[in-house]
Amino acid sequence: MSETLRDLARKHADHTRGRVADEARQYDDRGEVPLPGYAGSLTAFALAVTAVAATGRRSGGGLPERYDLADIALGALATHKFSRLVSKGSVTSPIRAPFTEFEGAAGSAELNERARDGRVRHTVGELLTCPFCLGQWVGTGYVAGLALAPRPTRAWAAVFAVTGISDTLQQVYARLRDD
Repeated sequence: MSETLRDLARKHADHTRGRVADEARQYDDRGEVPLPGYAGSLTAFALAVTAVAATGRRSGGGLPERYDLADIALGALATHKFSRLVSKGSVTSPIRAPFTEFEGAAGSAELNERARDGRVRHTVGELLTCPFCLGQWVGTGYVAGLALAPRPTRAWAAVFAVTGISDTLQQVYARLRDD
């Protein structure tokens, strides 16, 4: 009896999931590190980067020879601010709510949250509550945007860079006033 391609793919996926689960148990027998979830997020990241690269290649555009220092500085400020806003901001909590649980206010209109249980929810929750983790995704998007659509990408970055600098000035002002 011949197996269909779908059956073979399902069998391969089941085998791969089993191998990943075995590796995860060998790596962390207490189950404290959700390796399968992290493997999934790494796969999603790689697929997103591959899709962007394919889009760039199809459109005839390529990566620039080098990046202007102003674009790097603008992108760094914008990436920091946007990652912080998405991962900690009280106004962005509805985005995180399906994947996180509220733990308490953190000050400066930020919240402390923890990832919910469940393989996918936990992985997404960890990504959405970690400004460092999210920064990698946002920074990659910014660099891709510079290659594919530089003008709107710079406009996006300018908004978040200006906001980030303004936030810093607000914090400095508040501290000076309190002293």
